[in-house]
Amino acid sequence: FQRFIVRFPTVEVLAAAEVEEVLRHWEGLGYYSRARNLHRAAGVICGEYGGEFPRSLAALQTLPGIGRYTAGAIAAFAWDLPAPILEANTERLYARLTALTEPSDSTLGRKKLWEFAESIVPRRRAGDFNQALMDLGSRICTPVAPHCGECQLAALCRARQEGRAEQFPVRRPRAAVTELSELAVVLERAGEVLLRQRGLSERWAGMHDFPR
Repeated sequence: FQRFIVRFPTVEVLAAAEVEEVLRHWEGLGYYSRARNLHRAAGVICGEYGGEFPRSLAALQTLPGIGRYTAGAIAAFAWDLPAPILEANTERLYARLTALTEPSDSTLGRKKLWEFAESIVPRRRAGDFNQALMDLGSRICTPVAPHCGECQLAALCRARQEGRAEQFPVRRPRAAVTELSELAVVLERAGEVLLRQRGLSERWAGMHDFPR
């Protein structure tokens, strides 16, 4: 991460760089699609917003790679705007507080969770509020064996009142895992190794890898 920041210290530097160099410096930081979206978003910010991040939820969500959750996080944490956040910890917390019967990863379930999140976010100190709920979900309202006796919201929790805290959130059945075997060809000559960049239609698109 520090290497990436040193190479691209500003949004202008990032926007001016070639995407191949951005991907190379992103190695080890996770999904390569995020690096491509980050590069594209930097170009939009410089080209359409004069190098300044837009400060509305609607405008933030037009940037490549920024969805509703990321837009809310930027708005709440960077500018203290009253924006809700729905991520793994708050999703579980809200599903238990409301005893949500729909799967939390379904369209209807997420719609209800977002509506609940919007209904409780305060007009001021939204960043602190969201962080507190994320911490509560992470430390108290855990996926297994939640510490309901220590929870400050226990009296408001419908799942606890029904004695079914661990049954929430409801999930849709997971897709079956497909096993895959591949053969990699490692070619070495004079101390150099052949690598190829994976195509956009391949898994790990943009990553440099051995031919498979």
